[in-house]
Amino acid sequence: MRVTVTGATGRIGSHLVAALRARGDDVTVLSRNPGRAGERLGVDAVAWDPQREPAPVTALAGRDGVVHLAGEDVGQRWTSAAKQRILGSREQGTRNLVAGLLAAQPRPAALVSASGSGFYGARGDERVDEREPPGRDWLAEVCVRWEREAGAAAAATRVVTVRTGITLDAKGGALARMLPPFRAGIGGPIGGGRQYVPWIHLDDLVGIYLAALDNPRFEGPINASAPEPVTNREFSRALGRAIKRPALAPVPGVAVRLLYGEMSQIVLEGVRMVPGRAADLGYEFRYVDLDEALRSTLGR
Repeated sequence: MRVTVTGATGRIGSHLVAALRARGDDVTVLSRNPGRAGERLGVDAVAWDPQREPAPVTALAGRDGVVHLAGEDVGQRWTSAAKQRILGSREQGTRNLVAGLLAAQPRPAALVSASGSGFYGARGDERVDEREPPGRDWLAEVCVRWEREAGAAAAATRVVTVRTGITLDAKGGALARMLPPFRAGIGGPIGGGRQYVPWIHLDDLVGIYLAALDNPRFEGPINASAPEPVTNREFSRALGRAIKRPALAPVPGVAVRLLYGEMSQIVLEGVRMVPGRAADLGYEFRYVDLDEALRSTLGR
């Protein structure tokens, strides 16, 4: 399979590229710094600035699939400037990718674009699958506009949007930020701990991207999270067990809001997202038990 990947040097992209190469696929990446990306990943790299220009058709024409992961990190304080970067990187960046895709001949057979569990907003204890409408907060609006831009390619190619939960990775993302206080013995539930965490092992997230590339039945939104989300309290206890530290020190919600501002909604509100369509389409999760998933992640 011939695959082009954006955002390939990120924590998810680098694992996806490694998995594609391991199975013998021909991988090209689009990057602002193609020299560094090509050297780091061991693949062909083509220059592209997603904010300023359509994606280069030479890197898209005749590809079996395109995976779009590029986007500003959401895990930062949401200042006005950060919000502009987060939205622009997803909306304009995806628009420019699709512009290049539509101009390519022959056009790629599939576009698999990242999205997020934030699409659904805060839903309390409600189990949420792909049939549910979007939320009404700012992050939900970002995801809606992000997916809309990807969907503009649907008349020309198969489009999949992968709504990703909290990806377990000890080297980046939410778990990496949690580890220092937990290892110091001062970790615990956040803001009461009743909010749900839609978690997924990194290997399963990569597996869903591979399935979306390979299986023509994958189309439209796909929730990428383990079959059984847990509450923040349950997640904290499991992490404490994994690193053999107590996880009893609660973190008040007001302290999280002071530290992270509006971005704190990601950890204080949560969503009980479940993978309705991935399971229906035959994807078998390797990690359905959180304790096992954390042991695997922290043992890497």
